[in-house]
Amino acid sequence: MKKHLLLFTFVTFSTVQSFHSQDKKIAEECFSKANYKCAEEQYLKLAEKEQIQKFQSEYYDKLGTSQRRLGKTPQAFKSYESALKSNPRSVSVYENLASLHNQKGSKTKALEYVNTGISLEETDNANLYLLRSKIYENLGKKDLAQQDLNHVLTFAPDNIFARTGLANLKKRNGDLEGALKDYNQLISEKPESLLYSGRGDIYLKLKKTKEALADVNKSISIDPKFAQAYVTKALILFDTTKPKEACTNLDKAVSLGYEKALLTEYYTKCAIPTK
Repeated sequence: MKKHLLLFTFVTFSTVQSFHSQDKKIAEECFSKANYKCAEEQYLKLAEKEQIQKFQSEYYDKLGTSQRRLGKTPQAFKSYESALKSNPRSVSVYENLASLHNQKGSKTKALEYVNTGISLEETDNANLYLLRSKIYENLGKKDLAQQDLNHVLTFAPDNIFARTGLANLKKRNGDLEGALKDYNQLISEKPESLLYSGRGDIYLKLKKTKEALADVNKSISIDPKFAQAYVTKALILFDTTKPKEACTNLDKAVSLGYEKALLTEYYTKCAIPTK
């Protein structure tokens, strides 16, 4: 009788684990294919069923990111906070909360979250310093923003995001020629999609739309799944009075995972005028 009971318990546990693994696989596939509605449903199911807090936190974290991509900002905040409650030492959750607050919430809270994430890491985490640099810039603390980018280069001298971050600081400070020089240098070293898209944006600001469009098309040819390139292309097309094509490129960017909520201003130009 005892053997039968143990066998039944083992079979039941194995069956539950099998269904759990299947649900996780579905969630991951949905997320990787940018089907965030499906991912939201699956990660919510996984989070509510999970008993191990560490894993539950990971599911709530992914749930928050899925909701964020769907433009569901309040729900995303709630999911990230649930993730943090399940695992108060998750650096990933602090990073996501800091990033979301930087975009849609309190910049002060964003700084608090990213600082906590940095304090929890035993080694330097480039992503956290890059994020804090953005937060500092949004808070008007450009010197600290530059300091963080330079710090990343002390332990990751080839970090492309830190190097483009410094070039972009020049761009946003009005030094377009200086930023262009930096991007030219970076492209000569390593011609990547990110760099052509970034230089295309500088050309656009310099009113050199022909060069801007050539760069952004080059960016897309290198990596057709780089969402930012389609956003940059849309801005160029809006500037050259081609709104229909511009809006198509915005839609493409969103389909590749770009947060639609960040494009609200541009989507207003896609509204069909009433007759």
